[in-house]
Amino acid sequence: MAEEISAQCCIVGGGPAGLTLGFLLARAGIDVVVLEKHGDFLRDFRGDTIHPSTMELMHDLGLLPEFLDLPHQRVPKLFGQVGPDRVKIADFSGLPVHAPFIAMMPQWDFLCFLAEKAKEYPCFRLCMGAEGRALLTEDGNVTGVRAETREGMIDIKAPLTVAADGRGSRFRADAGLTVRDLGAPIDVLWFRLSRLDSDTDETQGRFDAGQIFIMINRGDYWQCAYVIPKGGFEKKKTAGIRAFCAELAKVAPFEADRVHELESWEQVKILSVQVNRLETWWRPGLLCIGDAAHAMSPVGGVGVNLAVQDAVASANVLATPLRRGTPLGDELAAVQRRREWPTRATQRLQVLIQNRVLLKALRSGSDFRAPFLLRMMTRVPLLRNLPGRIVGLGLRPERLNPELYR
Repeated sequence: MAEEISAQCCIVGGGPAGLTLGFLLARAGIDVVVLEKHGDFLRDFRGDTIHPSTMELMHDLGLLPEFLDLPHQRVPKLFGQVGPDRVKIADFSGLPVHAPFIAMMPQWDFLCFLAEKAKEYPCFRLCMGAEGRALLTEDGNVTGVRAETREGMIDIKAPLTVAADGRGSRFRADAGLTVRDLGAPIDVLWFRLSRLDSDTDETQGRFDAGQIFIMINRGDYWQCAYVIPKGGFEKKKTAGIRAFCAELAKVAPFEADRVHELESWEQVKILSVQVNRLETWWRPGLLCIGDAAHAMSPVGGVGVNLAVQDAVASANVLATPLRRGTPLGDELAAVQRRREWPTRATQRLQVLIQNRVLLKALRSGSDFRAPFLLRMMTRVPLLRNLPGRIVGLGLRPERLNPELYR
């Protein structure tokens, strides 16, 4: 027999969406359990761009100075080398926020910060090494989760279960929710290269004929992303790691010898890019948020921040009925209505950029120039600030309801 505990909300997944929601609900006085299947948060090559919208949340919570004490690199402006043209892709420095820049921060530091702050509230419980195995249901309603822990099976009974367990969510499939796949023509290879004192500090992207190379400043190393056509990794592996290094050397903005720090494919991780979303994000007793509701392309690095925005909207809508113990129905649909439009619009932009810019660059066999639209956005005053606002704040930034989190 599984041990049984109860809570007002059970959240499956200790990523940005799950921990943010758990923290906010606990701060609002809701008894919440967060299940995280891993024993820690130390996993490399996860989304680590903390955007101004997320830092504005930290400000609203009174945590921004402490948050910015964590190790990070600040990116007030984002540049790209597109063929021979140096292009300012986005400028965050003029946004009307308290932190007008992107903070490049390892996701594990962000998650540990959220977890420690949430633990200050006695109604918050974080269960590490606890993997959700099945939904508990009664008369068609989700009533909780059965999870496997180091000590054995446990049933968490709750009037609300939130699936924040990522793009491979087990629970959205178990709940019979339909996924709409929007398609992604690219995959991304992630790896590290050393960074020297003589290197630029600038996080940057390089777009050239047949190649797209992104470098994120991590202090003593570069976190690198190399974009390839969907399904092209096996072809790269067949050609060998030396051939891959020679390919990188053509686009890397430093001495060719450094790319040979890659000595085996074990140093290279593949992100199979997905762009999809649920048609319905909920069923009675269950809500999906973050990647479980909508897998985002890495274009713009907005996945973490959309997940956080989902959590803020969910907490704003659900905290009061959870506190009162009233049945949830219309409120779950209200969360989807609030977050669906910015999700759909952002994905539409991502798909447009994937197809019109990234895929065009990868297929180009000659000199590649910045697309006309990108050149226009850097030259026309009315359009110049648009990318920074869309990427930095999102299409519908969420703000806390201050009455709930005092």
